[in-house]
Amino acid sequence: MYSIFLKEINEFLDSLIAYIVIGVFLSGIGLLMWIFPETNVLDYGYASMETLFNLGPYVLMFLIPAITMKSFAEEKRNGTLELLYTLPIRSTDIILGKFLAGFFLVFFSILPTLIYYYTLSELGIPKGNLDTPGIIGSYIGLLLLGGVFTAIGILASALTGNQIVSFILAAFLCFFFYTGFDSLSAIDLWTGWSYVLSQLGIVAHYSALSKGLIDLADVSYFISVIALLLLVTYLILGLRR
Repeated sequence: MYSIFLKEINEFLDSLIAYIVIGVFLSGIGLLMWIFPETNVLDYGYASMETLFNLGPYVLMFLIPAITMKSFAEEKRNGTLELLYTLPIRSTDIILGKFLAGFFLVFFSILPTLIYYYTLSELGIPKGNLDTPGIIGSYIGLLLLGGVFTAIGILASALTGNQIVSFILAAFLCFFFYTGFDSLSAIDLWTGWSYVLSQLGIVAHYSALSKGLIDLADVSYFISVIALLLLVTYLILGLRR
């Protein structure tokens, strides 16, 4: 697994994809937080990082598929996936190595936004006037969300040998998992099942973490979804061997 992890990280860093993704994410969030009139905190007049945590998921659901789209799709296109299977490496190690490499890049992309926290803390009146527990919970939620989106991207890449198709499929699935169940629960047709449907989606659990309520049930939900998605990826690759 470690060798696969290093291989993927080196491939990302040797290409422009990693730098473009990180640059676009930080530039987009920076513009939303500090420049754009509808969302910047300077005009809002309140020391809050809600812009990052409310709009960040929508940025990630397009950028993470750009990171993961080549995971298995490129291996299939180049014919190197079969070569991997001939090596003394388990399929689980291949999947976990690729997942952890993608998640590492997501973590590395989010890490510089801590500068925003420091800046807002210094600008606050009095200094440090921030909801720190809520921000910590939001960061945990954003990282767990990034983990789910990475697992979705790995799954989408395993389903096709075309990187563009992988990107589109992953972006759609990320959007559906994030907002789809919550939107379905709002339909009157489901009546008593509305709450159950909303709990199946990401928004309900992400919103709870964003309030600083680090509940084991919410953390377990994200970890379970990641494990389930990686299991489905394992089964799909097993069928195609």
